[in-house]
Amino acid sequence: MRIWKMNGAGNAFAVFDARNGPFKPSKEQLQDIARTMQADQIMAIERDLRADAFLRIWNADGGEVKACGNGTRAVAHLLLEESGKDSVRIQTEADMLKGSRADGNLVSVDMGSPLMGWEDIPLSEKMDVRGVDVKIGPMDDPYLYKPAVVSMGNPHAVFFVDDVDAYDIPAIGPLVEWHPTFPEGVNVGFAQVIDRQTIRLRVWERGAGLTKACGTGACAALVCAARAGKTDRKARLILDGGDLIIHWDETTDHVIMTGPVELEQTMDV
Repeated sequence: MRIWKMNGAGNAFAVFDARNGPFKPSKEQLQDIARTMQADQIMAIERDLRADAFLRIWNADGGEVKACGNGTRAVAHLLLEESGKDSVRIQTEADMLKGSRADGNLVSVDMGSPLMGWEDIPLSEKMDVRGVDVKIGPMDDPYLYKPAVVSMGNPHAVFFVDDVDAYDIPAIGPLVEWHPTFPEGVNVGFAQVIDRQTIRLRVWERGAGLTKACGTGACAALVCAARAGKTDRKARLILDGGDLIIHWDETTDHVIMTGPVELEQTMDV
C-alpha cells in the first residue's frame, strides 16, 4: 500500500491509498499513525463509482470525521497529478467536492455551501448562530463570548478577537471543543480581522488540537466574518503554516478554498 505524507498550508496528513485493498485500522492504530507520522489527520483514498475517489478521514485521536478542507486539497493534488486532469471529484461523508488546479501551483477545492441552521451545526438547542451563548472566563466578565457558528461539513465556532496571540489557545480550546452547547464537539477558531480582505486565524481542531492550519476553519472564519459585515466575501486567511484564499461566491453560495500543497514523502509498505 502506498502512503503519502503531505501538508496543506502546514496542516499535516498521512494519506493511505486504499483503492486496491482495505484500510480498516483500529482507533489505537490510528492514534499510533498520527503520533509516528506527526499527522493532524489520517486519510484513506478509496474507490467510488460516483467520483474519482472516496475520501475517508480520521482525526489524530482516531475519531472519524466528515470533512477536512486542506486534506481534500492534498488528495485532489494527488489525483490531479495522477490523472493529468484539470479537475477531479472527491466524495466525502459530507459532500461531493470538486478539486482543481489554480494559478501559482496552488490547488482549489469547492467546499459547497455553508450550513447555518442551528440543527446543522449541530447545537444542543435552538440559538442565533451569529452568536451562541458560550462564555469563557468569569461569569460576570467573560473574556471570550458569543462565538459565531457554522458548519462546513464539520462544526465550527469562531471567536473574533483583537489579537490571536493574546490567548492561551491550548487551554481555552478544550473548554469550547466539548462545551454542552456542541453535542458532537466543535472546532474552535480565533479570528483577528486585519482589514476587509485579510484575517489572521488560529484553530483548535476537534480531535487534533492546535494545528498549523485548518481549511474548513478558514472557510468558517471567512463566512462568519462576511456574514457579520467585518470583511468582504473574499479574503486572505493567514494561518500559522501558510496562507489560504477563501472566496464565498455570492452567485453560487459555494465556498472556494485555494492554497498550497506539499508532498513531503512517499512510502510503499
